[in-house]
Amino acid sequence: MKYQLLGPLRVVDGTGPSHISAQKVETLLAALLVRSDHVVTADQLMNEIWGDRLPRRATAGLHVYISDLRKFLGRLGHPDSPIVTRSSGYMLRLRSDEVDHRAFLDLTDLGRRYLREQRYQEACEAFDRALALWRGPVLGGIGDGPILRSFATWLTEARLDCIEMHIDAKLRLGYHRELVGRLFALVEETPLRETFYRQLMLALYRADRRGDALKVYQTARSTLIDELGLEPCTSLQDVHRAILAADDRVLARSGA
Repeated sequence: MKYQLLGPLRVVDGTGPSHISAQKVETLLAALLVRSDHVVTADQLMNEIWGDRLPRRATAGLHVYISDLRKFLGRLGHPDSPIVTRSSGYMLRLRSDEVDHRAFLDLTDLGRRYLREQRYQEACEAFDRALALWRGPVLGGIGDGPILRSFATWLTEARLDCIEMHIDAKLRLGYHRELVGRLFALVEETPLRETFYRQLMLALYRADRRGDALKVYQTARSTLIDELGLEPCTSLQDVHRAILAADDRVLARSGA
């Protein structure tokens, strides 16, 4: 069985993907998956499900949702429930089941290793496979409790790190023109992430668009000063100076 969290939560067995229609049961499964093989206390689970709007019979409601979740997983090939009751709460045992975010992290680590070893084509292939696992926002945006919120923040950041490294590898392979449009979109989506500005400047410069590369720096500088009161980081300033001087040696060290 496979659990997929990189997008709307779903469980995949031999017959295909299944979704939980009841939002509170879905939130419960998500919290148990995020902390799989560890006990999640009843109080933590109730906080994930109801937040500060705890009903009077919340403990009884949690027991009902646990029962519903066991029945759901039982229909998908888990006759012996993976959900274990402990004195303080519940635990979901993964056993041989797969979770997509762990595969994503493994592939990202593999790509990072290839990138360090300057095996850029292999790095691109690993990052491609990692990013292909994503079907949308983490867990489809469900849940606002501390467990699911921190998990979504962590994985979203990990995805951006993977994208950065993927683009670095592709720049090393000479895909400058092909990356320009994507990088413009990325700086629009994450205007405070300086790495994407640096990569866009490099791509534009190598695509014989030196003037546009310099405009990107001015946009980055204005954004950072307006939003944070900060000048661009040293690496971004170095790329700017190198483009002004057409210093290809510095730009090569920067990933061009």
